[in-house]
Amino acid sequence: MKTTSYHVDADGFYGEFGGAFIPEMLYPNTEELRNTYLEISSRPEFQLEFKALLKDYVGRPTPLFFASRLSEKYQTKIYLKREDLCHTGAHKINNTIGQILLAKALGKKRIIAETGAGQHGVATATVCALMGIECVVYMGALDIKRQAPNVARMKLLGATVRPAESGSKTLKDATNEAIRDWINNPVDTHYIIGSVVGPHPYPDMVARFQSVISEEIGAQLLEKEGRELPDYVIACVGGGSNAAGIYYHYLDLPQVKLVAVEAAGKGIHSGHSAATSALGKVGIIHGSKTLLMQTSDGQITEPYSISAGLDYPGVGPMHAHLYASKRAQFISISDDDAMTAGQELAKLEGIIPAIETSHAFAVFDQLDCKKDDIVVINLSGRGDKDLQTYINYFDL
Repeated sequence: MKTTSYHVDADGFYGEFGGAFIPEMLYPNTEELRNTYLEISSRPEFQLEFKALLKDYVGRPTPLFFASRLSEKYQTKIYLKREDLCHTGAHKINNTIGQILLAKALGKKRIIAETGAGQHGVATATVCALMGIECVVYMGALDIKRQAPNVARMKLLGATVRPAESGSKTLKDATNEAIRDWINNPVDTHYIIGSVVGPHPYPDMVARFQSVISEEIGAQLLEKEGRELPDYVIACVGGGSNAAGIYYHYLDLPQVKLVAVEAAGKGIHSGHSAATSALGKVGIIHGSKTLLMQTSDGQITEPYSISAGLDYPGVGPMHAHLYASKRAQFISISDDDAMTAGQELAKLEGIIPAIETSHAFAVFDQLDCKKDDIVVINLSGRGDKDLQTYINYFDL
């Protein structure tokens, strides 16, 4: 009897989703990675340096914190995986550490990246500064305005920030610009993609580097609860790297329920939304076959979310497969409910989350959690970067 696996297959697919649908000019770039990423990242010297940097530079393992007041309110056991305590303030650094080491092993002299909320851009600029490698970050012009503190951080770290002025001037457009750069500079440049999107091997590569999140939880839960497996694992999903990281070691364990939380913006059907699972159809974006918000003639629909990191018009192919196969439950949360949930976490637990992360805290009314269930939420980022949005929303 064939067992179902929700991990990537040898051809780079998760079920029907994934692959590498790319122009011929990009083929050498992705082939070099596809042929080397598993071998290089499994070398003992790579793993030694990767783990040392995660420990001494990033600050891992991140704590698993029991949120007692939140648990009391929702009558279930809620644990927070504190990725907000990572160096740079989010989970993004786990992946950039892995990819900069890969780029070094491949002899690359220049790094490019795309960023939406700015956290991946900061994480990329950080590791480039650490390794002394040139860094160019593409960012939507709109996101540059609403994430000014992170733009300043990138520049302070020595990165060049290039605005994307096309389309909605957000993450999708920044990604387009980064891909154009990569086509023009295939030999000396490595593209550090920040999420589980793009052509194979990126979705799998990023998920593997982020899997340190779920890898740590087993021992932490064993210490706190006497068992390794939670009942629920919850994460917000834009492209979906923080979700891929916290789901990774549970993908093929059906007794662990996976909950993916998307941005409904001003309402799923308002025309101002990023709820890909509800609105998306099968399509190809940035070299990957996945679920994609698009018009009837295949034009990409502009996504919207109050959070700069969730307004991507698709999801990573792993998440598209988790949705299509019903392995994960997908829930869409509005701007208003996300903001309220973020404020609630601040008042109940003294933690101000990134607005992306706030979406994951707004789902308890839609879940049937029992009193003794163990729920782990990926607190994927801290709210420093979103303070102005909080100020404007709540008139603070």
